[in-house]
Amino acid sequence: MSRVVIALALVAAAVVIALVVDRRRPAPPTQPRWAVPSQVDRADFDRPDSPWLVVVFTSATCTTCAGVFAKARPLETGDVAVQEVEIGARRDLHDRYGVDAVPMLLVVDAEGVVRGSLVGPASAEEIWSAVSDVRDNAPGGPTGAGAGA
Repeated sequence: MSRVVIALALVAAAVVIALVVDRRRPAPPTQPRWAVPSQVDRADFDRPDSPWLVVVFTSATCTTCAGVFAKARPLETGDVAVQEVEIGARRDLHDRYGVDAVPMLLVVDAEGVVRGSLVGPASAEEIWSAVSDVRDNAPGGPTGAGAGA
């Protein structure tokens, strides 16, 4: 009889330990959450009078960043200013807008409202499509200002 009581006590102890260990399971890994600015001050960037700004926040140590900027650079026109903001050269802008991941591409209208964004590696097609979609859906037509690009 005492062996049965000891066996039941051991089984009960094992169940309690299993429940405690199961509840103490570690939390899942944290998921990245990058803050994308919703508005910028156009005076902080080149050509503040242009109807559109494509700004690429980068870092000199980021191999992907140079590729994203190179793919965005051909978008430069009379209506679209394209600017790279490298953290080593312009940490103030990275800090001001809370940029915590690079490359980060923003498509910004004349008022400074961020109308589109891409974070991380992007193909030329993705970049060009993001800019085209934003411009095509803007008030006033393809440029948002009523003039041709």
